[in-house]
Amino acid sequence: MNKPALLRIVCISLFCGVTAIDSPGQLLTTLHDFDRFHGEGRDPNAALIKATDGDFYGTTQYGGTSGNCLDVGCGTVFKISRHGTLTTLHSFSGADGLYPSAALVQASDGNFYGTTADGGPYDNCFGITCGTVFKITPAGTLTTLHNFCRHSGCPDGFQPLAGLVQARDGNFYGTTAGGGSSGNCYLGCGTVFKITPAGVLTVVHSFDSNDGANPSAALVHSSDGNFYGTTEYGGANNGGTVFKITPAGTLTTLYSFCSQSDCSDGYLPLAALVQARDGNFYGTTLIGGASGDGTVFKITPRGALTTLHSFDYSDGVALYAGLVQGTDGDLYGTTQAGGVYGVGTLFKISTAGTLTTLHSFSGTDGIYPYGGLVQGTDRNFYGTTGYAGGPSADGTVFRLTTRRTCAVCPPLLSEGK
Repeated sequence: MNKPALLRIVCISLFCGVTAIDSPGQLLTTLHDFDRFHGEGRDPNAALIKATDGDFYGTTQYGGTSGNCLDVGCGTVFKISRHGTLTTLHSFSGADGLYPSAALVQASDGNFYGTTADGGPYDNCFGITCGTVFKITPAGTLTTLHNFCRHSGCPDGFQPLAGLVQARDGNFYGTTAGGGSSGNCYLGCGTVFKITPAGVLTVVHSFDSNDGANPSAALVHSSDGNFYGTTEYGGANNGGTVFKITPAGTLTTLYSFCSQSDCSDGYLPLAALVQARDGNFYGTTLIGGASGDGTVFKITPRGALTTLHSFDYSDGVALYAGLVQGTDGDLYGTTQAGGVYGVGTLFKISTAGTLTTLHSFSGTDGIYPYGGLVQGTDRNFYGTTGYAGGPSADGTVFRLTTRRTCAVCPPLLSEGK
């Protein structure tokens, strides 16, 4: 039960790679085309993270060198430079995890921490292996910190679809989509957990469907010291929720989606929130809104929700990823499908709700951007597209340059690597 794997200004220069027609001032460059037949990963479904060494690190859901996962591969951890040099750091084998579908987090100790949605030694979670939490060094040495579902019923949760966040107490906090101590959901309603850097895991909260069910997104650690997140289902209308939870586990449901007629306020929030510089939180819903194709919303820390934009097919559909706030104050995101060619878009939206489509993927430059974006120190945005995109049809890493139009593209002065 992994995450579903759904997904110009022409600049002539030796420094510009694969390009496509974008809105004025935008340029998309394919930095790397994954090729599983060369031992690389396949289907990078998660956002990249920008590391302190200047490179980007990410995961692929499939691929790698292990032969334990039939012909699809068990997934990888990789790093990639801003110029597209890719290094596979680890290929999962099954025993140490399967199918990582979430972003990594770089901790204060310099190492990376993450989750796998499947794998590990236990299969108590209704006939499937249950997922892991791992640590990996920048050199690629991986340590499994926790294997979910050691005990029947999975009271510690199973299937962590989301990544982790490191809190100010030094511990990591995350969510599982299933398991927990509540019996209100057939496979468990999911959990919020805390795990120490040494691997000691504590369940902070078990959802019971009334306060939300099946969280598939990472938490955000707010400036007020609490965590904010979303659940895919549950709540007053079973349309998903936005919640606040203290480090000690006191949970408050801030909003239940589908509270308005025809779910015009959105339905199924799959992605993490982002806290913008105005103190409010911004997020996306998979479906719902005026056209039924998903929304971008703003919610205050007290739970007052405003729908900023309702998508339709022309400007993108299937919002699986969250947003990132750029240095310009606008929010940037991806849609997995829709747009000019029907295979996904990149967009920006102001905090007031003005949306601009920055790029429509066409196939050769990738399709189905499942993960979100990250902004580099060069002010460009970096992201991934999923399986079936790119020349090798295994996914891509791309860079989106949001600058004024240029006749000839010089190398970016800030790109020293």
